[in-house]
Amino acid sequence: MSTQAPSLKRVIGRRVLLLFVVGDILGAGIYALAGKVAGEVGGALWLPFLVAFVLAALTATAYAELVGKYPQAAGAALYTNRAFGVPFLTFIVAFAVLMSGVTSASAAARAFGGTYLAEFVTLPTVVGALIFLAVVTLVNFAGISESVKVNVVLTLIEAFGLLVIIAIGVYALLTGDGDPSRALEFHPENGAFLGILGGTALAFYALLGFEDSVNLAEEAKDPQRSFPRALFGGLAVAGLIYLAVAFTATMLVDTETLKNSSGPLLEVVKVAGLEFPPKLFALIALLAVGNTALINMLMASRLVYGMAREGIVPKVFGAVHAGRATPWVAIVFTVAIAVVLVCTGDVGGLADTTVLLLLCVFTIVNIAVLVLRRETVDHDHFHAPSWAPVLGAVACVILILPITGREGSVYLRALILLAIGVVLWAVNHLAGRRSKL
Repeated sequence: MSTQAPSLKRVIGRRVLLLFVVGDILGAGIYALAGKVAGEVGGALWLPFLVAFVLAALTATAYAELVGKYPQAAGAALYTNRAFGVPFLTFIVAFAVLMSGVTSASAAARAFGGTYLAEFVTLPTVVGALIFLAVVTLVNFAGISESVKVNVVLTLIEAFGLLVIIAIGVYALLTGDGDPSRALEFHPENGAFLGILGGTALAFYALLGFEDSVNLAEEAKDPQRSFPRALFGGLAVAGLIYLAVAFTATMLVDTETLKNSSGPLLEVVKVAGLEFPPKLFALIALLAVGNTALINMLMASRLVYGMAREGIVPKVFGAVHAGRATPWVAIVFTVAIAVVLVCTGDVGGLADTTVLLLLCVFTIVNIAVLVLRRETVDHDHFHAPSWAPVLGAVACVILILPITGREGSVYLRALILLAIGVVLWAVNHLAGRRSKL
């Protein structure tokens, strides 16, 4: 009788992978933060998106090599463990990824409660955000099958909304509307270098998601060949969409209006010569923001559950609801943190916290790919040029530093979130020692 452990079926082809990468990147970032980026650099808000795309592509080379070398569904934690063999570091990396999901969902919740929601009902931003979190929690609690189905529909809707903005931009160019020269206006408040750094740190949030695709490694057909193509192809498609949207936004709406709006793309629709119902676009934006939150809360709760099952955090987080077969304690835990974040942070600060946490993870992944060159495998895989992860690590470290203009509260928030993980680790460790006595 075979004792080989069961594995996941390899059923995902290259096209589905490509769609997954594009769908995971598109979302709340561009819908909510385009105005914040404009506030950093002026009319040339496309520039930070371009720089963020280049930096994301550098880190993507590390992920492409590692996922081809180790096609397993564990991502950054797996690579950290193999490269450094330090269990606590591996845990911190996994917990940082987990908390980045919660902060991202919290940023999306704040975006939901702003200008887009105001098209339908007037509520305090925090109230709208909390109601939104409650709805996302109910979908998450309903089950993974229901959540994934909702995700597919919302991904198509959010992509359609961005295509509407691009169509508005094309129409404006053809009819002579708008002011294309504004896209070349560069008026950073803190100087060119710091302005680009600050804008890039925010724009980077809109490109996050490409790293999540590595979690499908065990279910992909021929991951050694399909993943690099899907990863770089998905980044390129999303990057081009973002550049076109950013150009359209700055061409049609003045920088000050974009800067002060929590729904910057709605401002584009309202002044467009190509008419599109503002309320319909607001609904599309709300669904796009909702999709970002759903993906992230789904991921975060399952990571907590997985850690509990592996004995890394207290076992109580591995409890499963008898009726819905969902990890209800893990869901409650992640939602509770999200509620606190929503009540204490704004969209920009929470998005920046997400970026900060993942930049730390990306730094370690870029180093890990170089360390793991000492290991060889018996199959062909993508091999990143050594300069790419080196530059990727350096770029991530620079974007982590306070010179980006990042507020101290963002660093404090990130440290508190990681401290929660340290406490859980310590409690679990002490409980394990007592059980052996």
